[in-house]
Amino acid sequence: MSYDTVIVGGGPAGLSAALMLGRCRRRVMLCDTGTPRNSRARALHGFLTRDGVPPLELLEMGRGELTQYGIETKPTAVTGINPSDQAFDVILADETRVRTLTVLLASGVCDDIPAIPGLPECFGTSVHHCPYCDGWEVRDKQLVVVGQHAKGAGLALALKTWSDSVVLCSHGPAGLRRAQREQLAAHGIEFDERRIVSVDHTDGRVQHLRLEDGAERSCDAIFIASGQRQQSDLAAQLGCTLSRHGLVKTDHLGQTCVPGLFVVGDASRDVQFAVVAAAEGAKAAVGINKALQARAGLAVKKDR
Repeated sequence: MSYDTVIVGGGPAGLSAALMLGRCRRRVMLCDTGTPRNSRARALHGFLTRDGVPPLELLEMGRGELTQYGIETKPTAVTGINPSDQAFDVILADETRVRTLTVLLASGVCDDIPAIPGLPECFGTSVHHCPYCDGWEVRDKQLVVVGQHAKGAGLALALKTWSDSVVLCSHGPAGLRRAQREQLAAHGIEFDERRIVSVDHTDGRVQHLRLEDGAERSCDAIFIASGQRQQSDLAAQLGCTLSRHGLVKTDHLGQTCVPGLFVVGDASRDVQFAVVAAAEGAKAAVGINKALQARAGLAVKKDR
């Protein structure tokens, strides 16, 4: 089988790109494993006309809109991509191979959730990583940031926009510089370096932290200042340039340093909102369509 584009990842970025490419009459196959980063969240926010919609419901609506444009969707992983003769051979999980002129990686990232008993069970309900996404719902509540160094201090300071009650729990040595400690103190943010033994909760809703000395700290929500990683290493395998934060470097339309390979969504940018990913997907679709037009001689040649 041969395609104009194979899209890896069926989140807002991938679906948006597929929609636009379908409207450009391109033959598109979209591959998705059905495990989006925010699958455990009860609602997504900041998406105009879709604020508060469950993430999986948004994706279902998106897939439904693709059918009228003949987009082929496959619930499968892509295990390999091999450049070949100005095209790509894409290998699916069942070892099926398909050929495509361009590839769009929209596979996103995974969050590194601290291995504290009880905390993973609360992720998406009362444990979050983004105050823009979930800060409003816990405004004026007792908030705890679990994190270290400047990243933890930065998130704790940022959350003061949503609540006056913010505590930084570093789960061990905080690694803060003197200036950072003074800044936290100036804004009334306590930091606690005791290790967290467990997170007590009811149906995913945090009640309190249990600390190493037997003490308990009440809280209504936790924000984690941990790292993240690429959900797929295909971009790195293909030789894409990565930033120091592990994000794929692209131009304004998602084109990487590998001709015909585009990357969008959380894997390429540091503002990780669903609405931004959807916009990036639409822009990448324009970039892909222009690249395909140029290959077909449909781009105006520049004077020499």
